[in-house]
Amino acid sequence: MTSLLLASASPARLSTLRSAGIDPRVLVSGVDEDAALAAATARFGVLEPADAVLVLAQAKAQAVADLLADDDARAAHPVDLDDLPDDVLVLGCDSLLELDGEAFGKPADAVDATARWRRMRGRSGVLHTGHWLVDARPVADGRGTGTLGATASTTVHFADLSDAEIDAYVASGEPLAVAGAFTVDGLGGPFVTAIEGDYHAVVGVSLPLLRELLAELGVRVTDLWRPSAGG
Repeated sequence: MTSLLLASASPARLSTLRSAGIDPRVLVSGVDEDAALAAATARFGVLEPADAVLVLAQAKAQAVADLLADDDARAAHPVDLDDLPDDVLVLGCDSLLELDGEAFGKPADAVDATARWRRMRGRSGVLHTGHWLVDARPVADGRGTGTLGATASTTVHFADLSDAEIDAYVASGEPLAVAGAFTVDGLGGPFVTAIEGDYHAVVGVSLPLLRELLAELGVRVTDLWRPSAGG
């Protein structure tokens, strides 16, 4: 049975997948994001935000796939990987908020988050989420050879928050842990007035896009459902 391995520490991505009937294992890649972007920029030039998230998603997925394929690395890994299934697809994701042509990931600190929200309030930005799948299944009948990805881009409209609301939200700590300094499925929900595009992509993983990528590898999204999900 084909399984999904999520190369991300994001609780929101894991929760979204579980709500969709998929129970992925999680193995965080440990990729140096700054180094990955620097290498891509040196090779391709300045990256658009939609391309930057795809580069990072690919780096995360490929790092985990490479780990699984290296027996010595697997044995030395602090997490016991012996119980991972053989038929596994590795999914890497990354998100950035584009505002005025500039890309924003997680805020550096509370001061940064506050300044970010004072710039965002009453305006709109584009949340880009890159998705990359690596087919790490044993090579047989053409399987185990695919790697592909795509970016989901969604316009997000923000409420015109007061300074007091911004201060309270930043003090909660939530904006510091997420790309763009906001959520739609948490405390930040009241501060997002509208979304144009895929809601789940803003949370962290686009389920329709994931379905399309899986299909390119010959896998139906329903193949990944937990046994009880299909009724």
